[in-house]
Amino acid sequence: MTQTTLLRFGLSASLLLLLLLVALPASSQTPYFVTYTHYLEEPGNLEISFLPTIGVPKTGPRFGSALLEFEYGMTGWWTTELYLDGQTTAGQSTLFTGWRWENRFRPLAREHWINPVLYVEYERLNGADRTLREVVGFDSGREQAETPNALARQEEEHEVELRLILSSNTHGWNLAENFLAVKNLSGEPWEFGYAVGVSRPLALEASARTCRLCLENFTGGVELSGGLGTRERLTLSGTSHYIGPVLNWTPAPGWAVRFSPSFGLTHEAHRLLLRFGVSYEVADLVGRLRGRP
Repeated sequence: MTQTTLLRFGLSASLLLLLLLVALPASSQTPYFVTYTHYLEEPGNLEISFLPTIGVPKTGPRFGSALLEFEYGMTGWWTTELYLDGQTTAGQSTLFTGWRWENRFRPLAREHWINPVLYVEYERLNGADRTLREVVGFDSGREQAETPNALARQEEEHEVELRLILSSNTHGWNLAENFLAVKNLSGEPWEFGYAVGVSRPLALEASARTCRLCLENFTGGVELSGGLGTRERLTLSGTSHYIGPVLNWTPAPGWAVRFSPSFGLTHEAHRLLLRFGVSYEVADLVGRLRGRP
């Protein structure tokens, strides 16, 4: 399958899913992988997620990466998360690539037309990281794929990532926009990027019977992300951009399964990123540890 055919397929799949969702009702569930909404973790709850990605570069070997995420609701306005990153590259090696500590703060308690959230993350990674949680600056999939793990892992990255998250619910739809700014603490310039997502569930009203495959258990949408250059050169040219349909399934209380094929839109992007996610939410973690029923 050529790059043009693959891109047309990705755009067609995203458009068809959006057209399908136009005729359906919605709720607050969001299926995104790189875009954040204004929803935070419930206070006292812990969500554990496993988020693998399979990468198909245009050149270089295929790779697989994975995130292990621990998300805890500190208060109604503060959620904190710890990520552990790793990857494996065909014909090379499997390695641990670092960790991230993320915090999200919601300054407005009530629901508004636009709901802002402030995001701060510290990242201690090496250059072999392939999790692609964000695309900023002039990140190049081609350069990333062609650099062997043995060389890339020698690069230490101490970065701070900031996001302004804007999220809205209107007529059942969720629309979220993220503006990213990343600073490598070694002195490199600020790098910028974006992520945008739109989604809605396949049904709003619950069916009369209990089932795992009912429409109300599925939420679909489309996600778009990419780089915006650096402080010295803000541009869309020469940057990586991805688009793909996203789908979330909640088969049982506390469980969620997500999937998204993300297609590279530009020469600098990877050809395809297959993203998966499995999450489980532990309610009232402290109470459980203390033996409360």
